[in-house]
Amino acid sequence: MAATMAARLDFVFGRVWPRPGLSRRDRRFVTLACVCAADGVDEINDHVYAALASGDISAEEMLEFVLHFAVYCGWPKGAQAEVAVRTQAARLAAERGEDVAAGRPLLESATLGPTDHDARLAEGERCFGEINLVSPPQRDSPYFQAGILAFVFGHLWQRPNLGRRERRLTTIACVGVSDALGPIYSHVGSALESGDISADEMNEIILQFSAYSGFPKGRVLQQAADAANVRISLSRKG
Repeated sequence: MAATMAARLDFVFGRVWPRPGLSRRDRRFVTLACVCAADGVDEINDHVYAALASGDISAEEMLEFVLHFAVYCGWPKGAQAEVAVRTQAARLAAERGEDVAAGRPLLESATLGPTDHDARLAEGERCFGEINLVSPPQRDSPYFQAGILAFVFGHLWQRPNLGRRERRLTTIACVGVSDALGPIYSHVGSALESGDISADEMNEIILQFSAYSGFPKGRVLQQAADAANVRISLSRKG
């Protein structure tokens, strides 16, 4: 155990976290997705608390992260992340002498987005194309119509409190731990091809991810990034 901890401190915190090329805030989002997916309660609590206490991620952003994470890694894991955010936010408030009993205000129904289904689906198709850089799927199954178009891209990706960059970082880590090659190649590729994430930044994301989710999984992300970078290079030459 002592050797493992020493190696962790030396490599993860001594060499990975201080690297240039990616901000500490960006590394927080990648790491949070990794530890929440791994189900390590102590690790989740530690990283949630550190992100909040440092001010790198606000409480509102953290709660929005939980929703995005839950969509890509599953609602049960999201429930565990939600508990961690609430308990660690309460812990931090108590340490700062703030009123823990006050609770959070109820959210307005308007924050759920438009209720016109056709408008929502059309907006989902637009956002899907903007994020994934390919044509949206047909509305021919519950998965595509109700899930992907109406909710994931018709609502989730357009919600406030997290920008597209933070959602990219979270999604890349989530699909990386999922081992699903289609989403891995799709999201890594579109993040690079859109210019939202640079090639150098992607390399840093993959290293941060590998430190928390393992280098075999990181290798798959790197292969997806390499393939996307080849496409980008060829398109520029053409």
